[in-house]
Amino acid sequence: MSTQEIAWRVSLVLMTLVVFGFAFVAINSGTREEDYAPLQKRAYRVRTRLFWTLVSVFGPVMIYTLVGLPYDASRAGSVAGTVQVVEVKGYQWRWELSRDHVAKDQPVEFRVTSADVNHGFGIYGPDMHLVAETQAMPGYTNVVRYTFREEGTYRILCLEYCGVAHHNMMTEFKVGAL
Repeated sequence: MSTQEIAWRVSLVLMTLVVFGFAFVAINSGTREEDYAPLQKRAYRVRTRLFWTLVSVFGPVMIYTLVGLPYDASRAGSVAGTVQVVEVKGYQWRWELSRDHVAKDQPVEFRVTSADVNHGFGIYGPDMHLVAETQAMPGYTNVVRYTFREEGTYRILCLEYCGVAHHNMMTEFKVGAL
């Protein structure tokens, strides 16, 4: 008998014992309603209060924290004719941009795709905080709209491991007066 066959048979025996153990516990653990009746009403009251307390606390917290997400397209504005378009293509292990300078306080539309594998497209501000992100995928174009409010040098980094030189996959562009 092979080692694999022995392991299979031992596993079957152990799984059967586990099933019988669960069956034994299930059969011998009948609940008695009279034991829980006084506690049940109190537990339902506490659970209802807890639910509404959590909704009233976490509802406003979620609204407050989710409003400022960096990839909110509605913040970029949509005035026809004023959107700056930047075509972005990811390669192992570099980014190719159609332009390396955009104007401050005007919406920018990044059209992001990849030539080879999936890449995470992350735009970092001058202070190296993430301001926008999306996925760069072969054969598909994702659109990210963002309005840059601060001048400076912004960096684009790959956020998804794409191979041995992934750590070097970075490029820069400037935001300021054109």
